[in-house]
Amino acid sequence: MMRPLVIAAIVLACAVAMFAQDMTSPSSRTRTVEAKPTPTPRIVSKSAPAASPTPVAQTTPRTTPAAGPSAAVLAAFDKIIDGIRKANVDMYMSGYWNSSMLILYNYNGTVTRGWDQLKRNRESSFPQSKDVKLDIRDRHVTMLGRDGAVVSCLWTQSQTFNGQPDTASGRMTLVFKRVGTEWKAVHLHTSPDKPDPARVPASEQPTP
Repeated sequence: MMRPLVIAAIVLACAVAMFAQDMTSPSSRTRTVEAKPTPTPRIVSKSAPAASPTPVAQTTPRTTPAAGPSAAVLAAFDKIIDGIRKANVDMYMSGYWNSSMLILYNYNGTVTRGWDQLKRNRESSFPQSKDVKLDIRDRHVTMLGRDGAVVSCLWTQSQTFNGQPDTASGRMTLVFKRVGTEWKAVHLHTSPDKPDPARVPASEQPTP
């Protein structure tokens, strides 16, 4: 009778030991795993693309306006004046219309008709003129449409003519017209500042 009790006690003790071992075994523990919080999506704000630098407005260099008709007329006028100063017949004549209809009313009261006559006169007088000084004042140009112009001025000229000092002053008006692509003087009228009183008509005499 005692033997079965001893066996039963042994069996019970073994069972208790095994049960205790199971309870202390790590694999038998119920592990509570805390759920990891769902990561909050990071809102990445994309910075606006850097603004392109405002293009610097390029300043176009101002170009000088093309020479107008009046500038071309004055260039033709200056050619005549430079011809006188340099006693250069060809330069002087290049400013005039090469035509038999060319007319000049001269300072001394004479009239020159035609380009050929004018050239002969200058070929005779220019070689006798030395140290020519010609001062132009109050030069003014008036355009008459696209093909005509008038240039007026006051002038004073000093020189040595035939070895003698010579000085004169007066007023001058030249009429220009466009001939092809060039401007040419077609008429000249010049008069002295102080005309000879004996040659001034009574109707033109100054009032006392």
